[in-house]
Amino acid sequence: MQFQPPMPKHDPPMHLPGFYVRRRFTLFTHRYEIRAVGPDGGQGELIAIGQRKRLRLKEQVTFYADEARTRRVFSFKARQVVDVAVGYDVFDERGDAIGYFQKDFGRSLLRPTFRLSAPSLNAVGQERNEVVALARRFLFLPLAYFIDFGERGFPTMTVEREFALLDHYTVTVPDRRLDFRVAASMTVALRHLMRWW
Repeated sequence: MQFQPPMPKHDPPMHLPGFYVRRRFTLFTHRYEIRAVGPDGGQGELIAIGQRKRLRLKEQVTFYADEARTRRVFSFKARQVVDVAVGYDVFDERGDAIGYFQKDFGRSLLRPTFRLSAPSLNAVGQERNEVVALARRFLFLPLAYFIDFGERGFPTMTVEREFALLDHYTVTVPDRRLDFRVAASMTVALRHLMRWW
């Protein structure tokens, strides 16, 4: 199966070696903040803020540069309505495709597995601990977990979810080919994708 869609001409990747993703509680939307790593290693400046309406059948999240949503930065969108194996396209501020990701449902029966594609990159991500993966299915607790992405044995990205009621992620991206907009989209989508086995 071919996971990587045709990519148009694009700008060089906007790489960030690390960042944080936080979900904030609101009544009518899912709200996400992406923050840089500060000088002390904690949360730094706001990079992008995104939201999605609750109960929307087709997953779509748009990120903006500020709270006022005056400048669109990037977005991702499901290719079809609710489907456990649905693929997602990531778009830059102009609407050009810059990446793609999908849950590998067949390989996720034991451990959640994902395909992540960008120009010159095709990585596979998998939950690090099989015991934790199995425990999450039966305990229904917001357990901490790690998703490690790599290509041919080389690390691409690691997503760490903290033990917290709301989604708190620490993202490390050693691979300079991976655009932070694709990495951030994959991370935000985990909230939905990790519900499915």
